[in-house]
Amino acid sequence: MIKKWFIFFLVTFFSLASYGQIEQEQEQEQIQEQVQGRKKVAVVLSGGGAKGAAHVGALKVLERAGIPIDIVTGTSMGSIIGGLYAVGYNAMALDTLIRNMDWSYVLSDRENLKYQRMSDRKKQNTYLLSRALMFWEKDVEDGGLITGKNIGETFDNLTTGYNDSISFNDLPIPFACVATNIVDNTEYVFHSGYLPQAMRASMAIPMAFSPVKLGDMILVDGGLRNNYPADVAREMGADIIIGVTVQEIERKTAEDLGSTTSLLMQLIDVNCLNKYDDNLAITDVAIRVNTKGYNTASFTAEAIDSLINRGEQTALAHWDELMALKKQIGVSDDYRPTLLQPYKQNAAVEQMKIQSLEFLNMTANDERFLRSKFHLREGDTLSINRAEMIKTSMRVDLFYKDANCRFLHTDDGTKVIFIAGRKKNSQINVGARYDTEEVVAMQLNADLPIRASVPADVDFTVRLGRRMMARADVSLHPRSFAHPSFSYIFRYNDINMYEKGDKGFNITYNQHTANLSLFNFYVRNFEVNFSAQWDYYHYRDMLIDHKNEDQKIELESDHYISYRASVNYISEDNWNFPTRGSRFTANYALHTDNFTKMKGEEALMDVSAMWRKSWTAGHFTFQPTFYGRLLFGDVIPPMLNNMVGGLWFGHYLEHQMPFAGVGHIEQVYQHFVGVQLQGQIRVGKNHFFTLRATTAQHAPKFSQLMDHRTLIGGSLSYYYNTIIGPVGTTLGYSNKSKEVSLFFNLGYEF
Repeated sequence: MIKKWFIFFLVTFFSLASYGQIEQEQEQEQIQEQVQGRKKVAVVLSGGGAKGAAHVGALKVLERAGIPIDIVTGTSMGSIIGGLYAVGYNAMALDTLIRNMDWSYVLSDRENLKYQRMSDRKKQNTYLLSRALMFWEKDVEDGGLITGKNIGETFDNLTTGYNDSISFNDLPIPFACVATNIVDNTEYVFHSGYLPQAMRASMAIPMAFSPVKLGDMILVDGGLRNNYPADVAREMGADIIIGVTVQEIERKTAEDLGSTTSLLMQLIDVNCLNKYDDNLAITDVAIRVNTKGYNTASFTAEAIDSLINRGEQTALAHWDELMALKKQIGVSDDYRPTLLQPYKQNAAVEQMKIQSLEFLNMTANDERFLRSKFHLREGDTLSINRAEMIKTSMRVDLFYKDANCRFLHTDDGTKVIFIAGRKKNSQINVGARYDTEEVVAMQLNADLPIRASVPADVDFTVRLGRRMMARADVSLHPRSFAHPSFSYIFRYNDINMYEKGDKGFNITYNQHTANLSLFNFYVRNFEVNFSAQWDYYHYRDMLIDHKNEDQKIELESDHYISYRASVNYISEDNWNFPTRGSRFTANYALHTDNFTKMKGEEALMDVSAMWRKSWTAGHFTFQPTFYGRLLFGDVIPPMLNNMVGGLWFGHYLEHQMPFAGVGHIEQVYQHFVGVQLQGQIRVGKNHFFTLRATTAQHAPKFSQLMDHRTLIGGSLSYYYNTIIGPVGTTLGYSNKSKEVSLFFNLGYEF
């Protein structure tokens, strides 16, 4: 009896463990049963970039009509829609997917925020031009404006369960897609291989996207040879072909071809006519969608919605043909095929037992680095979240441009494969800005990754303008999570100080800073830092306004040693115009001039914090900000005192805090607490109107905060978000400055 129960238990356990696989096999069996005794039907989807969204609308109608689909072939965007359909995304799932996809991110090489350190995020929103320093021969993958790393990663995520090297005939629906081998200008048909790579190669528009290298072939968009592959479907055994094409056959004159873009599009369109008429002739039902008014780059939400609707309406116009076709296929009028579902990771294997580990495209030293840092061993378990951390480390610590992870589930556990892309090149970044305070400024940055047994990142930055700066940073990436770093900064500052709106004095000085951080931990949106810092201020000149000669401040060159701790958290969706997410910063510093005291008195304790949160309804974003800085000590050097003014934290001085309506820097008491309420309205895609209201209390002692006059300020801003940074102006007034301030800005802040 016990033996029977034991056998029953084992059977039940292994049945549940392999439930997802059995479910897929059952779907395949159902499809095979449905195919028997009737003709095979293929759906062919043409290329066309964004216009291919119309395919989704047409697929909705085919499903509604109860048309069985046994084969899918496609080119370019048709390969993307077709490939996803073949692995189980039905028409409604595809509709939701492409409507909600962030195409501006997918069709770019921007880094995903969760893979970036905060310093890297700031770089991305500081420099208007970034270029790799190529010391060796260029790789073929650099042969396009967009390398396509985000597209490839998206395809990987969407084809989970089918992204190993497989025969595409073994997919839930047999699939094939077309690419062009530009080595000999021949057509290449993917019937097997790595599905995300096949889809990526098929849509690689020349010059726009980097080609895909496969063996001796260099593969680009399949539309150049076969944009509507009905012949491929016929070769795969299709008896009936239903085609959806968004290809426009429009004659252009010489006057229409007056730009580089129009010439490129004409070259592609002419090549896309290859085989088109012949393939259309073997199509039983041709759904030719009118996409006039849209082009390959029309990935806006409005365009996607319109194109899906056009595809649906055009397919509905063929309803009678489709119903008549069912009889020809050999199914009844009320026949409804089983709709597939995309593969989903079984929650039971979130903690996976590692059966084996494989590291592809990386050095033995890098493999040892990852095994040691994350304690990776066969027989242990690995979570999805930890796998994400390892991918982040491959990018941040080992300087790989791309990093991926695949899981192959077996009865004995999970085979985990970490796949590295190309190494990052040395990078040079250029930033420039103009504003009414500093006029013109330029900043240059060079980022040099050093690949050694302990990887390191060396960073050089030079700022030219009224405020000059030179900086060198060295960050180590050991196998621990400490990430120690050292920085040296030289600043030449020319600062105007104001009092109640009137210019009080101008000060020029040199500042030398050395910072040693022994612990710098960061993961996704979170960063913690502990460091020691030395600052030396050398005052060069001080010009006093004649109205303030009796308030002259004696400044003597001096040095300070401080011990620091900071916590940073950023989850905002946009650096300059966030609509959701939070930003939190907390800093603690103990300032001394001899390691323990300040001018013979107790060390100066410096506590500051800022928290900002965004809520959005439609095009309106409400954003409250709470911030402040408290100084505790008997001696406070002038350059460490609290300063307010401007739009940004730390723009002119390290301790500067923004204040709506204060256009210049003004000094406040050593205890300062403020609240800013901001309302932001987006008009169109890139126009932003912002209304800010700020109130604050400040006092010499914390207990006196509510006894002093309340500071109030407000401002109204208009900004246009451009590829070179925000362009706009801010008009404000406060009872601190008691005058109207006007500030104009062009470019990213630095």
